[in-house]
Amino acid sequence: MGLAPPLPISASRPSIEIDGSRDATLTSSLMSMSIVESSAGLAHCELVLGNWGGPDHAGFQHFDRRTLDFGKRLGIALGDGHLFDGRLSAIGGVFPEGGPPQVKVGAEDRLQDLRMTRRTRSFAQATLADVLRQLASDHGLTPNLTLSGPRYPVLAQVNQSDLAFARDIARREDVQVWVDGTDLHALPRPQRRDASVSLAWAGTLREFAVAADLAHQRTGLAACGWDASAKRATRFVAAEAAVSAELAGKPGGAATLQSAFGARVDTLAHGVPTDDAQAQALAETSFRYLARRFVVGRGVAQTQLGLRVGAKVTIDGVGPLFEGDYTVTDTHIRFDQKLGLRTEFWCDRPSIGTP
Repeated sequence: MGLAPPLPISASRPSIEIDGSRDATLTSSLMSMSIVESSAGLAHCELVLGNWGGPDHAGFQHFDRRTLDFGKRLGIALGDGHLFDGRLSAIGGVFPEGGPPQVKVGAEDRLQDLRMTRRTRSFAQATLADVLRQLASDHGLTPNLTLSGPRYPVLAQVNQSDLAFARDIARREDVQVWVDGTDLHALPRPQRRDASVSLAWAGTLREFAVAADLAHQRTGLAACGWDASAKRATRFVAAEAAVSAELAGKPGGAATLQSAFGARVDTLAHGVPTDDAQAQALAETSFRYLARRFVVGRGVAQTQLGLRVGAKVTIDGVGPLFEGDYTVTDTHIRFDQKLGLRTEFWCDRPSIGTP
């Protein structure tokens, strides 16, 4: 009788890098880790490490700021790739009752620079790509942009951080902004496919909870404003056609709402479009945002490099209503000495399966 094929083996402990070099002492003393990333950008990492005794000297190990210090580059590696790349911005101590002392450190990725810079300025006849290229130049980042959005007569940054300003404009165009090392990226959400990951319940997918909810769905969404040059009101009503390319032939939230409860058309209270093109863009972008939240799932899976924000994840083994493709919107990578390494993730899609 032949032997059964071996189960796949993956790393259960991430490696810690300081200024680009792996640190074996920090890696072996890691007690817990938390890496949080969302579609809004700005990933942050928190580590708790043992801080007492060692081969070279007794006492506190990491309070001398030789290895762990503000501004140093922190990398969290898994195999040949990285789960996080940022800079140390917090150092603390934990002194539990009946246990050894610990050191806690926090780090943020390079979007921290944009978050901590607040200013007032304006851009004339500029696109989102123009603004992001300027922000990249301001903060020593390399722009990596694939954008084709409209040109705005004026874009005003009024007492906003650079990050908040970039997010506001990007949201109008259904664009996500993030950094990878020192590269500033921006892509429309449907084009952001960092990876494609397959997960099966009771396998690489440890747990999964999902729901289709009509509470925030609409059959139509109107954007209204005033066109000063034409001296007339401007209005556009977005419907399910705005998200049809993402439905894959399955029932969407708008169609399901229409069938179950009838028409539900709403009007946006924010945003004042100044022409028909802006009204259409605002209505369709806002409709897509609501439509994608029709089916929302939360899962816990075996950590792998591809399971990141923006990735397409295919869920199997959960029944015909909820199997299929989702987009990852948030991740929380955790490590501790009890449960090991795993990734908690949130995902969504605009359609439900058919029985």
